[in-house]
Amino acid sequence: MIQTSVDEVYTVINSGKPLPQMLAEFEVIFARYADVDVIARSALGPAARQVGAQEFAAYKTAFQGYIGRKYGKRFREFIGSKIEVQGAKAVKSFYAVNSVAYLNGRAPMQVEWHVSDKSGSVRYFNIIIEGINMLATERTEIAAMLARRKGDIAALTADLQQAG
Repeated sequence: MIQTSVDEVYTVINSGKPLPQMLAEFEVIFARYADVDVIARSALGPAARQVGAQEFAAYKTAFQGYIGRKYGKRFREFIGSKIEVQGAKAVKSFYAVNSVAYLNGRAPMQVEWHVSDKSGSVRYFNIIIEGINMLATERTEIAAMLARRKGDIAALTADLQQAG
């Protein structure tokens, strides 16, 4: 699953399409292979327990677009590079899939994907790149954005629709 998702990202990267079209495709790939519900809830932190279903659904959609745009813009750095899956091991209630990113002009980077089937299908819910935890980073950023909006999830959602 990880290799397939990476291959799809590389197909988009190497397509030569305009950036807005590429970003939309990255969002689709993220939605297909990531456990967006788990990632969005985790990023929202304690506020996720107090938000209603409709408000969370709107936030989750905005968050998905935000992540697709934010990380999609960085994927241009991957032109001419490759990511190779090395193996996987069971860790508590999930699997850690280890891979190596070979980027042009840089030393190889370790990339660890956390994968689970708790949501009913196999999806990744975290990525750790050279020790930097994506889920923890997003949790910190979303918490800061929410704090600036005085806990207003609707305002956060509106801002996420434009951010990234």
